[in-house]
Amino acid sequence: MKFKIYISRIVVLLFVSTTLYSQKVEFRKIENNAFDVGEKLTFSVNYGFVTAGIAEMSVTKIKKIMGRKVFQIDFKVNSVSAFDPFYKVRDRYATYLDVEGLFPWRFEQHIREGGYKRDFSAFFDQRRGKVKTSEGSYEIPKYVHDIVSAFYFTRVLNLDALEVGERIHLQNFYKDKVYPLDVVYRGKETIEVEAGTFDCVIVEPLVEEGGLFKSEGNILVWLSDDELRVPIKVQSKIVIGTIDAELVKYEGLKGELKSKK
Repeated sequence: MKFKIYISRIVVLLFVSTTLYSQKVEFRKIENNAFDVGEKLTFSVNYGFVTAGIAEMSVTKIKKIMGRKVFQIDFKVNSVSAFDPFYKVRDRYATYLDVEGLFPWRFEQHIREGGYKRDFSAFFDQRRGKVKTSEGSYEIPKYVHDIVSAFYFTRVLNLDALEVGERIHLQNFYKDKVYPLDVVYRGKETIEVEAGTFDCVIVEPLVEEGGLFKSEGNILVWLSDDELRVPIKVQSKIVIGTIDAELVKYEGLKGELKSKK
């Protein structure tokens, strides 16, 4: 008798979980002409005139989460060996970005900066409007971003339609809250970095919490002024001075980098 009850409970649980998983939820579909699997971007991270580290952003593979195809996007920053005695950095981020809708299903953050250490993960149940993190469970709005997914999502936006100072309104979940994440269009500029000279559009993400650097002020991002919107330079204010991340090399781009002069 007990065995029959046990089997019945398993059947019920399987039915409930299958029903929840198979619930028909319509997700957005966004055209992405900016990036694809195989893209790898390498940056020098400079503190003043000193190269303090190397950063890499890679779209490494496509896998499945919750029945959806996702890009696995990895971001890592390492201080160079000469800088390690002053401030050692070994940071790792990963986002799992829906291929069709360009919203996250999972986010991981592993920070090692000097004596500071933090590990954080979040699973975004975009069907049910909930997120389960390494620290708790919370409600989220549809298509909420982590900081890395927001960066890649910005690359597919039609920035040419914006006036200088105009904002795009996004939302960013971090730790236990949803924060506003506005992206301000700041105009155009031609800049030179080690990878070449590029015509760029400039955006300023107004990050309140959970950024890629410990920011004490504004962050400016120069994106290639073409369909790929490759990040060419990122400038972030820290406690003392600024950190510049500048493109050194690139490979596996989705198309032609037409902004390069």
